[in-house]
Amino acid sequence: GLFERANEGTLLLDEIGEMPLVLQAKLLRILQEREFERIGGHQTIKVDIRIIAATNRDLQAMVKEGTFREDLFYRLNVIHLILPPLRDRREDISLLANHFLQKFSSENQRDIIDIDPMAMSLLTAWSWPGNIRELSNVIERAVVMNSGPIIFSEDLPPQIRQPVCNAGEAKTAPVGERNLKEEIKRVEKRIIMEVLEQQEGNRTRTALMLGISRRALMYKLQEYGIDPADV
Repeated sequence: GLFERANEGTLLLDEIGEMPLVLQAKLLRILQEREFERIGGHQTIKVDIRIIAATNRDLQAMVKEGTFREDLFYRLNVIHLILPPLRDRREDISLLANHFLQKFSSENQRDIIDIDPMAMSLLTAWSWPGNIRELSNVIERAVVMNSGPIIFSEDLPPQIRQPVCNAGEAKTAPVGERNLKEEIKRVEKRIIMEVLEQQEGNRTRTALMLGISRRALMYKLQEYGIDPADV
């Protein structure tokens, strides 16, 4: 059904490396003959489809092992793109996080408008062993569990949620004795005030520098009792 619906369009085959050999043979026939038959049917259906295949497996190694068809590999491998892991392109994390925020907010009918700067810093610092799928799951969880308009650091999983402190900053107490939530808020407030001072109290430029919306910044200023005129 997918091939029929994708006729004259593009079909993404994700994790192509997990496809059993018997299905690989059927896919190869469709790509070569540009036609297929429905299960249990006898009518031949013509299709014109652009295929994009994705995998995290080494298909060339699988070809040598005999677990992936060589003819299908070369049929698919017309344009080969290697996408680096998310940890090697951290500049994409904020863009992807905001994309998933909009997507899952819409799907779950939530009015969540932004990710606060400290939470975004934690997301950017995380190594993301599960790559984009892990980031997607983290944002979806935060959206589903959140009841407010902004995703904060405490909405993130424990393994990502780490206090961010300057190396030269004096420690007021052993780590185990500090309240993590209060520590994160303290550092977040300091960062906002520093950027606000650098931008001479201009809220629009401050929000831009922090990578959040102006509305989110106003929310944080109110939460922390910060008056731009006093900075």
